[in-house]
Amino acid sequence: MPVTISAPPNPKVSGVSAPRVVTLGCRLNAHESDVMAAHAAAAGLDECVIVNTCAVTGEAVRNARRTIRRLRRENPNAKLIVTGCAAQTEPEMFAAMTEVDHVIGNGEKMRAETFAGLSLASSPRVAVDDIMSVRETAGHLVAGFGQRTRAYIQVQNGCDHRCTFCIIPFGRGPSRSVPAGEVVAAVRQVVESGALEIVLTGVDITSYGPDLPGSMTLGKLVRQILKHVPELRRLRLSSIDQPEVDADLMTALADEPRFMPHLHLSLQAGDDMILKRMKRRHLRGDAIRFTQEARRLRPDIVFGADLIAGFPTETDAMFDNSLAMIDDCGLTYLHVFPYSPRPGTPAARMPQVSGRVIRDRAERLRAKGNLALRDTLAHQVGKPSDVLVERDGVGRTPQFAEVKLDRPIPGTLQQVRIVAANATHLQGEVIA
Repeated sequence: MPVTISAPPNPKVSGVSAPRVVTLGCRLNAHESDVMAAHAAAAGLDECVIVNTCAVTGEAVRNARRTIRRLRRENPNAKLIVTGCAAQTEPEMFAAMTEVDHVIGNGEKMRAETFAGLSLASSPRVAVDDIMSVRETAGHLVAGFGQRTRAYIQVQNGCDHRCTFCIIPFGRGPSRSVPAGEVVAAVRQVVESGALEIVLTGVDITSYGPDLPGSMTLGKLVRQILKHVPELRRLRLSSIDQPEVDADLMTALADEPRFMPHLHLSLQAGDDMILKRMKRRHLRGDAIRFTQEARRLRPDIVFGADLIAGFPTETDAMFDNSLAMIDDCGLTYLHVFPYSPRPGTPAARMPQVSGRVIRDRAERLRAKGNLALRDTLAHQVGKPSDVLVERDGVGRTPQFAEVKLDRPIPGTLQQVRIVAANATHLQGEVIA
């Protein structure tokens, strides 16, 4: 489980430590942690540690509890605040931990007034409202976060779907979109600040738009950004749900060279029966046809994917269908999740696969994914590529492959010749 630490710009150094946010889980959590760090600093909560939890798996919740205990031992005098998806879905559990001073929900954590209230002795120990009643997202948008060269813009939050394995809708609430004009303005602001690449992010970004006036879609948003911010050099998307991809997004993929040829797909499985039991909105053939069409429109495209190993009732034959999807869809970057039952979800009540089998299947998926990545990288040797140089002589190709360069030129786009490849990254020489 990824762990990152955020602190506000220009933290105080007068002997009292600045607010510290420990982030567990997704990139969207990392974005929101940056916001919370700034709110906590503005509220004068210098001696505090905020844990931004993840609820995507049972192991994620257990990791949150371990992290909280460790942070209390390391910071015995700090105010310890727990928030995030796990705090939203299981506030009582975290409130029962003696290490925790405050539990705040996902709806509350992005508000400056929440942190101002936490500075008062009278602030409630638990402040977690009904996330399903939240409708406003625009206030959550921040003008970019991440490194100077690559910024992330939140365009959407929440999810209206009910996949049988997933607790996230109950942690994030209903799907709601940031108005396109505000997104374009945020993109323009971070580009003017020096960002060369923007990544649009959210919980279910392909559901972007139906709650906005008119007939807005993610594809239309992408085309508006590229039209109205011509200075933007690169635009990427975070994970997408293939059944919701609209025609404008496919047009942008075909016609817009600044729209990067790298899509990460929320596939989860490659067997039709398992997909139905997951309550997904696509079948195996739909995913294959989508990747084939995307590759026809953009021959240099690469695909990543989320895959779950050992979903309840999964037989060996069903798993083999998921394993075969790596070849059938041409997947390169895999995020493999060993299935972990989440209390309150329908899948937790289904016949479970043994832990040993789950671990074995996850390892087989990862091993095949590693071979696919090695093969994809090997095919880049000898070719030129535009590389966004981030730091320490490391950059990314349009397909998001990592490149280690012969000389660091951070914060620039460079023409690079790929001279070698190994299992995880490329080696490149800057073309003078």
